[in-house]
Order: sequence, then C-alpha cells, then structure tokens
Amino acid sequence: MDSAFEKERKQLYQCFMGLTTSNQNKMDVYVLDLFKFQYKYNETYRQFTKNLGYSEDNITNIAQIPYLPISAFKTREIKTGDFTAQEIFNSSGTSGQIRSNHFIRDVQHYHLHTAHIWSLYFRNVETYCILGLLPGYLERDGSSLISMVSYFISLSQYKESGFYVREHETLYRHLVQCKNKNIPVVLFGVTYALLDFAAKYHLDFPELIIMETGGMKGNREEMTKHALHDMLKRSFGISKVYSEYGMTELMSQAYTKGESYFYPNPFLKITTKQINDPLSEEKKGKPGIISIMDLANIDSCAFIQTEDLGMVYDDKRFEIAGRLDSADLRGCNLLLQETGLM
Repeated sequence: MDSAFEKERKQLYQCFMGLTTSNQNKMDVYVLDLFKFQYKYNETYRQFTKNLGYSEDNITNIAQIPYLPISAFKTREIKTGDFTAQEIFNSSGTSGQIRSNHFIRDVQHYHLHTAHIWSLYFRNVETYCILGLLPGYLERDGSSLISMVSYFISLSQYKESGFYVREHETLYRHLVQCKNKNIPVVLFGVTYALLDFAAKYHLDFPELIIMETGGMKGNREEMTKHALHDMLKRSFGISKVYSEYGMTELMSQAYTKGESYFYPNPFLKITTKQINDPLSEEKKGKPGIISIMDLANIDSCAFIQTEDLGMVYDDKRFEIAGRLDSADLRGCNLLLQETGLM
C-alpha cells in the first residue's frame, strides 16, 4: 500500500494504544476514524456499506455504523489494506463445512492485546500456571485459541505450564502438584475434554480457575450450561466455572466472572440487532443478534454481526442464548445477497 495508508494505519495504532474508558470523546473519535479507515481501504466492507446506501460522509455517529455479517469471512478475504498475513486463523467445523478465515497482519499485536485484556479481568498472565486441555484445537492448524494460550504459556513463570491432548493422568498429577505447592492455576479446556477428564478424576482444588471454551464438537451430547458447570464444580471442588467469549474473526475476547454473564471491556463493544431487521438495534434485555465492535480489529473489520443470539443489559453485561436457527440465518445473510457479497 502507499505511504498515505501506512501513515493512517500508524496513527490509528497509536490512538488505539492510548484508549482509556475515562475519555469517551477520544474513544468515539477513534471509532469513527477506524470506520473511515476501513471504509477507505477494505474493499469488501466498503462495497457492503455503499450497497446499503451509506457512505463515509453520511456516517456521523457510532450508532449509524453498519455491521458486516460474519459469514463474509467464509467467502471473502476480509482485509483492510493489502498485506501478506503472518498467520491465518480459521474456524473449527465438521468435515465439508466452509470455514471462516481471519488474516492476521501482526501476530504480536494479537498476543499482546489478548494478554492485556486478560489482565483487566484477572491478574497478569505470568502469575499463573497455564494449562490447556484442548484436543481438537491442538490437532488442527490455524486456531486463534491455541495461538493465544501458547503465548500465555510462554509468559508463565511456572515450568508446569503446557498443553495436554488426552494425557489425563499426567494432567491430574500436575494439578495435584500445583495444589500442594499453592501455585495459582488456570485450566483452559474444551467442554467435552473437561467432562471426559472429570469422569475419571476428582480433586478438591477450590482456587483452580477453569476456563471452559465451549463446544462438544460432536464428541458428546449437548447439555445446558448450568448442568455442565454443576458437574465440573463437583469434580474439581470449585465454586465457579469461568467462560470465554471469543471467535476466529476477533482480536478481542470477553470473560464471565463465574456465572452466565459476560462482561465487556474497553475494546469489545456489544450491541444486539433485531432478528427480523438486522439493521435495527434491539432493546436492552431482549433477545437479538449479537453485534460486535472490536476496536483491535484494525487490519480486517472491526464491525461484525455474529450468528449468536443473546441479550445485552443496561449495565453492558451480555449473555449468549444460543445460535440463530437456519431460518434466521438465511434472513440475516440476505444482507450479503442484497449487497452483492454472496
């Protein structure tokens, strides 16, 4: 790209690094500048926005910014600018499914940012022993979750940190050792793998932070979040089970505090859109389509309409109620068809 693009991108990154919740005006200016930057240099997003009848000039406040349906990541290279990706994150899925691709220009930006977000909810990453029970993710390439957890492991001051595929006995032994040494532990686990482990091993480790990343991936019958968390609490002797909300297409993530509500952060703004009118905002507390403003997504698209159904409350907490059904998905994807992107 030309020098003007690089200059604008550098200015955006500098502004991003200085964002604080205490200066809402600065935050709003950054969001509008980010929209204008992506409208100018992201061909897919510009085409989508123009075909909806919007232009760079008639978007004057944040509420007017359109959200790109997330399915566009399956059919287009969603890039702002022209670059060779350092890494390509892709979504998990069953055989034959079309997967989303997220082209990462700067992997270090992703790593530093996810660690910073973690520190907003918990203590700094390096103060924990980081364990990953993530089969499936480890057995394929391009997982953003594995990239993040690998970075967290590299920061940890504890030699016990590491990944486990199906070495349940070794994982159990290391958990017991950490408990006996009073080492603070975070166990990232895909849902079905945590349940497989819990079926064989029990321990009383109240200080353990279990971060379940969701998904049976076809390995177990689906169960409610409440039933899942109750089972894990009994097996690990804990009072809370934490969850992460993140996805391939994002640079930012959010966490619960051990219940069903996710809490946003300065970089991840959540709104909901009406199911029957994906361009209109839904009322607080009513089910709608989760739409995300990810302020770290400078090199792809920061404004994404997901395929998740959820509620946002007045205090900005949000809850995920499930996925949109096939009929609703077809309705949402009409946005892409009508704008010539499908």
